[in-house]
Amino acid sequence: MWTFVRRRRVLLVAVASIVAATAVPVLAAALSSGSNGTVGAAATTTTTTPPNLIAARVRLTQFATGLVSPVAVAFRRGDGRMYVAQQTGTVVIVANGHVVSTVLDISAAVSQGGEQGLLGLTFSLDGTKMYIDYTDLNGNSHIVEYTMAGDHPNLATRRPVLFQNQPFANHNGGEVMIGRDNMLYIGFGDGGSGGDPLGNGQKLTTLLGKILRIDPRPNGTAAYRIPPNNPFATATGGVRREIWMYGLRNPWRFSLDRITNDAWIGDVGQNLYEEVDFAAAGQSGINWGWNKREGLHPYLGGAKPAGARDPIVERPHTAGDCAITGGYVYRSGVIAHLNGAYVYGDFCTGELRAVVQVNGHVTQARDLGLNVPALSSFGQGPFGGIYAVSHSGTIYMLTPG
Repeated sequence: MWTFVRRRRVLLVAVASIVAATAVPVLAAALSSGSNGTVGAAATTTTTTPPNLIAARVRLTQFATGLVSPVAVAFRRGDGRMYVAQQTGTVVIVANGHVVSTVLDISAAVSQGGEQGLLGLTFSLDGTKMYIDYTDLNGNSHIVEYTMAGDHPNLATRRPVLFQNQPFANHNGGEVMIGRDNMLYIGFGDGGSGGDPLGNGQKLTTLLGKILRIDPRPNGTAAYRIPPNNPFATATGGVRREIWMYGLRNPWRFSLDRITNDAWIGDVGQNLYEEVDFAAAGQSGINWGWNKREGLHPYLGGAKPAGARDPIVERPHTAGDCAITGGYVYRSGVIAHLNGAYVYGDFCTGELRAVVQVNGHVTQARDLGLNVPALSSFGQGPFGGIYAVSHSGTIYMLTPG
């Protein structure tokens, strides 16, 4: 199951039976698949034409079926096939429309259901390392590194990178991502329950309610290093120097624009508002306000912390949203007029939307008229295209409409 749990609500009690395997539609010539089932060279085209969401014509093309609770997509340098993390504890390779192999199975060590499980997957820039984020049988979070041997991680190389105790079963975050600076970015929720009763979002002495930035290379007996340009790299008094941004409730998918390096964060709200946060490249140390703020509003009468930043997009629950799924900036010329737009959605409505920002302000916004039931994640291909992931077991590609 995938739920984005709130104490008063369970969004998905049981996922319906996995979508039956069907023939994958043949993509148009501009999106021709290679023998490994990935987008061919035609998709490398990019354009400097500004996005025009009104003119963009987009549809969903089924890319793969038969997965079990997929929650994260990653691509590895030198291997154009798609790697998918399944919440139940496996990493599989997808090609030619279906799962072709299981490359990692830690299901026996992973807590199951709700917001727990295998939640994140990424690779080092050179493709030699795999990083995963999962919750163990006690519900605590682990970031683990493996060295790749062919297309499989070498289990003998398993190296724990970071451990985080989780006080409650929900709000585990789960994103792991390698930036183009070779740093590992990690997202943790506020620790769970409802309303952040421990106040972790605003505490700089805990990793909960944060996005972290670390250098995953060992440093003597330490499993990782603190980048010297982290915003709190020289802080004292128990402040965690791993922190890159804070004041987050449950950042369910964040990304860095592959062209500009701007940061986009989908942060799941409490009872009233969902939000998308935006930070221009090079900005860090930002306080996004939780649990004093929910979206653009005070939370339970809380005062906005000094210097805290508001989201670039707010979605009220009155519109049907209840658990945002952060996405990516589309960076391919294949879909005319979409290049440069940020695509995101919501788990509950399944609706895909796009926004364009200029200097941190939304200048265009549009519902794309596309729906992915139980929208659990997005992925970005090696040529800048976007995939949308259904927790029910199907992955779609955004293609020209």
